[in-house]
Amino acid sequence: MDDFTQGNKRKKKVIPQEFFADRTGRMPPNAVELEEAVLGAMMLERDKIHQVIDILTEKHFYSPQNRIVFSAIQSLYQKADMAIDLLTVSNFLKNQGQLDIAGGYYYLAQLTNRVSSAANIEYHSRILTQKFIQRELIQVSGEIAFDAYDDTQDAFDLLDHSESKLYEIKNTGLKRNFQEISLLINSSMKEIENRMSSENNGITGVASGFADIDRINGGWQPSDLVILAARPAMGKTAFALSLVRNAAVDHKKSVMIFSLEMADIQLVNRLISGEAQVPGDKIKKSELTDEEWQRLQTETVALSASKIFIDDTPQLSIFDLNAKCRRVHSQHGLDLVVVDYLQLLRHETKGQGNREQEIAFISRSLKALAKELSIPVIALAQLSREVEKRGNKRPQLSDLRESGSIEQDADMVMFLYRHEYYAKMGMESEQGGRGGNDGVELDYGIRGLTEVVIAKNRHGSVGSAFCKFIGEFSKFQDLSPFERETIKSQNKKYQSYESPPQVVKTMGSKMNDDAGFYDKPNIQNPFSSNPGNSWSTGFDPSIRED
Repeated sequence: MDDFTQGNKRKKKVIPQEFFADRTGRMPPNAVELEEAVLGAMMLERDKIHQVIDILTEKHFYSPQNRIVFSAIQSLYQKADMAIDLLTVSNFLKNQGQLDIAGGYYYLAQLTNRVSSAANIEYHSRILTQKFIQRELIQVSGEIAFDAYDDTQDAFDLLDHSESKLYEIKNTGLKRNFQEISLLINSSMKEIENRMSSENNGITGVASGFADIDRINGGWQPSDLVILAARPAMGKTAFALSLVRNAAVDHKKSVMIFSLEMADIQLVNRLISGEAQVPGDKIKKSELTDEEWQRLQTETVALSASKIFIDDTPQLSIFDLNAKCRRVHSQHGLDLVVVDYLQLLRHETKGQGNREQEIAFISRSLKALAKELSIPVIALAQLSREVEKRGNKRPQLSDLRESGSIEQDADMVMFLYRHEYYAKMGMESEQGGRGGNDGVELDYGIRGLTEVVIAKNRHGSVGSAFCKFIGEFSKFQDLSPFERETIKSQNKKYQSYESPPQVVKTMGSKMNDDAGFYDKPNIQNPFSSNPGNSWSTGFDPSIRED
C-alpha cells in the first residue's frame, strides 16, 4: 500500500449509520440548523448553558460533528473557572485531536455566526429533544420488528424488553425539571383543601383497615416505600393480603401484588378463606359442607368485583416488576403495590456485585417506582436469625437482612411480633409469660394478638399498633372495642384510636440524644442498647422521628 493510500486511510472520517437515509429513502428526523444555533449560542453566552445542559446529551445531536462540539462544550462547562467561547472550544478540540473531525476552525466560526443571541436556546433545545425521541423510536421499532421475526425468542420476554427500551427513551428524552416553591405551595394548599372538604376521618392515603396504623400514618401515603419485615411464620403474607383486601374491597382501590413465594391460586384461596370465614384447610382438601360452599359463593362476590391484580412470576427481576407496574398503572390505574418479598427479587446485572449491593439497588428501584407512579409500595422482607438469639424477641432495625440500605430507602419500616408464636415454640424470654419485668411479653389474654412495631416513620410517629391474627382463616383483623379496653386497662401507655390527639415531641438525633426527655418517668428510649428498655408495649405517640 503506497503512502498516498495510507494517508487517505488515516484521514477517513467515520460517520454514524443513522446519518444516512433509511431503506425507504427517508432521512431520520433531524434539525441540524437548530443544532448549529444551539452550539453557537453556547459559545456566545456561557451563562445560558445552564438552561440546557441538563436537557441535552450527545445523542440529541444528529450531526456527528455537532456531537463532538457539544461534548467539548460539556467538558469545559464542568470546569467552573473555564471560559467557553470560540477560542477555548477550538483549543480544547485541538488538544484532543478532534478539531479536524469537528469541521475545523472555519466550521466553529460558522456556528457562532448562526445566531446573534442566546435568547431562544431553551426553545431550540426542546425541539432537538423531540427529534431525538423520534429517531430513538424509529431505531427501537426496527429492533423490535427484527426480533419479532425470530421464533427462538419468547414473545413475553420480547414484550418486556420492548417496553423497557421505550421507557429508556422516556427517561433519556424527558428529564424532570425543578419547581418553584410558590407553585409547590399552591399545589399543596389545594391538596390540603380537597382533603379537608372530604370526610376522610384523618385518612389521607390508602387506608390499611387497621385503626391504630391508620391513626399513625393517615393511610399509606403516595410515593412512600414501606417495609414490612418479620421472621418466618409471623404472618407477613397473611398481613399483606389483609392490607390488599381492605384497600381493594372496603375502599375500592386498585391494588397489585407480586408473589415470588406463593402461587396465585394459593393467594386467592387465602383471600377466599378469610372473606367467607371458611378454614383454609377445608378449602385445600375440598371438605366443605353445603352451608360452607354456599358461603363461598355469596361472600366472595365483593372480592371478585374488586380491582386486585396478582403476578406470581418466579425469579422476577426488579426491572420486569417496574415495567408491569407501569403497564397496569397506565391501563387500569394503581393505588397500591405489594411485593412478597423483597429478597426474592432478582437484579438483571447479577454477578457484577455482591448480594448486599444487589439488594441495595432493588430497594432504591422500589423507592423510585413509588415516586414515579406517586403510589405507596409495600415490600415484605425477611429478618435475620439474630432475633432468635435475644431474650427479647421483638425485632429491631438492625435485624433487616442483607442490606442496611433497606432501612435507609424506606419511608416506613414495620415489624410483626406475636408473643403467642414464641410461647408455643418454647422460645419465651428469660422473664417469660405475662408480667415480665420489662412488660414486653404481655399478651393481654387476647388470642392471636399481634404487635405491629413501627420502627421508622419518616413522616410521623414511631411506636406500636395492635391487631389480631386469625390462624384458621389466614388473615388479620382489627381489635374489637372490648379488646382495646383490655389492653388499655393493663397498659396505661397504650392510646386507643378514640383518644384525642396529643402533642407530639420531636425526638433528637441518635448522635445528639435528648437525654432529658428520656430521663422522664415511664418514658423509655427506643434506641437504648439495653434490650429490656427497647420498644415499650403499646403505641406511644410522644415519640416522633425527624
